[in-house]
Amino acid sequence: MRNRLNLRDTMTGATAVVAFVVLFLTAATAQNYRAPRTADNRPDLNGIWQAVGSAHYDIEGHAADFSPSLEMGALGGVPGGLGVVVGGEIPYKQEAMAQRQANRENQLLYDPAVRCYMPGIPRATYQPFPFQIVQTPEYILFAYEFASASRIVYMNRPDFEAPADAWMGHSRGRWDGETLVIDVTSQVPETWFDRSGNYHSNSIRVEERYTATSEYHLQYEATITDPEIFERPWTIRLPLYRRIDENMQLLEYKCVEFVEELMYGHLRKGYEGDRTGLPPLWPNR
Repeated sequence: MRNRLNLRDTMTGATAVVAFVVLFLTAATAQNYRAPRTADNRPDLNGIWQAVGSAHYDIEGHAADFSPSLEMGALGGVPGGLGVVVGGEIPYKQEAMAQRQANRENQLLYDPAVRCYMPGIPRATYQPFPFQIVQTPEYILFAYEFASASRIVYMNRPDFEAPADAWMGHSRGRWDGETLVIDVTSQVPETWFDRSGNYHSNSIRVEERYTATSEYHLQYEATITDPEIFERPWTIRLPLYRRIDENMQLLEYKCVEFVEELMYGHLRKGYEGDRTGLPPLWPNR
């Protein structure tokens, strides 16, 4: 028995050492990786990418939970997640917590994505839908499958101001070595960070960082600054994976038609329901 225990302990220790070495080598490889170059000698991030995980439910760590719609049963339940917020928690101001709680308790009523509104940044990045990056020296196009949303990143134009606030904001980009850095401003306040009611004001500023760590992976970081809602800037971090499916392409998910009845069906002639429809978005603002 003693020999068996010693052998087991030895194997456990050896396994831990091997795991540490693999993680160390993987991290070192990712840190030293240099992406293929475009014609203008920039890292080539072209391709179709997708996040894998549960951040679209809640970017903070969370346990499995009931579906907001009980009729969906287990298929609509929320899986647990470790979270993607660096440090674990979003640093809300105390007075902003009540609105976050109200959002959580009324997800199906107030989540803008339920109505097929464009998701904003950074939420569009980790929704469970692929997106495509198309690079040129002057512009970078991000095309998202959800709601056919898109945005143009204006490269090397730091003084180009947004004409107005928009659902996907205003994006200005630059290169920092191997990293694409995008400064996103002028977002409308109606977008959320996830399905769990985490939100922001129209003062939000997002600095995104996309870094290739292998041919098939991007490291994504987004630092959020919004002094109206949060005590300090905070960051999310997660990997993105290249979709290598045969004939991979973005398909249409024009979801407006899926919510027309939910939002406007009560206006139809002869409607025999309660004539309420969905309430106005952000009723307390």
